Amino acid sequence: MLTNRTKPYLREYRSARMTVMKNALRAAILLFVAIASGAPRAAAQAGSIEFVARATPSGGLEEPVRGFPFYLLTKSFDDISKEAQMLYPRPDLNAFVDKLKVSKELKAWMKKNQWVRLDGEEFVNKLEVSDVMTVPEFFAAYIERNTGDKTIVFPTPKFKASDKVKDPAKFDRMVAEYHDAVRTFLANNPKSTAGMDLNLEDVDPANAWDQYQAKSLPEIHRQTLALAQSKYTIARAATDLQGQGFLRGIPPGTYWLSSLDVTADVGDARPRWDMAVTVRPGQTTYVALSNANAMMPGRSSP
Repeated sequence: MLTNRTKPYLREYRSARMTVMKNALRAAILLFVAIASGAPRAAAQAGSIEFVARATPSGGLEEPVRGFPFYLLTKSFDDISKEAQMLYPRPDLNAFVDKLKVSKELKAWMKKNQWVRLDGEEFVNKLEVSDVMTVPEFFAAYIERNTGDKTIVFPTPKFKASDKVKDPAKFDRMVAEYHDAVRTFLANNPKSTAGMDLNLEDVDPANAWDQYQAKSLPEIHRQTLALAQSKYTIARAATDLQGQGFLRGIPPGTYWLSSLDVTADVGDARPRWDMAVTVRPGQTTYVALSNANAMMPGRSSP
């Protein structure tokens, strides 16, 4: 039986109980919302990367790459470099070609193909029959390359320089017949252009073009490093004495473990890495870097 003395305590008990129930309900709601949004799971979902970097010099044993910095990028370093090049005005190839002391036909070919390097297999493969026949420098190099080759029956001219004075019409006709014979031979023997680039060394502007392009390289290089280290880097680690490195708390996704443009000097080995790695929720990704998966130097230039 309740008395006037016990009623206040009962009211306090009931009020406290209601407060506890409300707090519990509020906590449950907050927990449900948090779980639904995935907020408290972010830390649990993070993964990690453990890597080891080793390089093998010629004729030597594999050695750890010690104290070497690595960056975890959200974009490959080579793609970042391409992005930086897009931000910087490219050297004007057409303006460069206009200043060359070569035939107008060769200038037209260079502008059409956006290519000025007249050596190597890539250049030779670009040549069509019409190119060899219409560009004076190409035609002269092709003739010089094949004339005197005892393994083939190459067309020989039947005219002399003096014939141009004696009978210009006949001279022009014989020149046209010779060109037709050379054209037919070339069409039937497309591989006969191999080696003709050796006879174009005197007119090849490749070195001058490289120097022309090189003027913009320092700025492009600076922009590439700035983009890589600010916009695309999410973690960084240096290897220890065993060549090992550790990256913790990495959100799941695909990244690139990169040494940027820095090569690891181990004897005569100069490896550089830019390797794609995938981080999975709550897991550790193990990566072994070596000569085998290092970036190979390459060149592709007009």
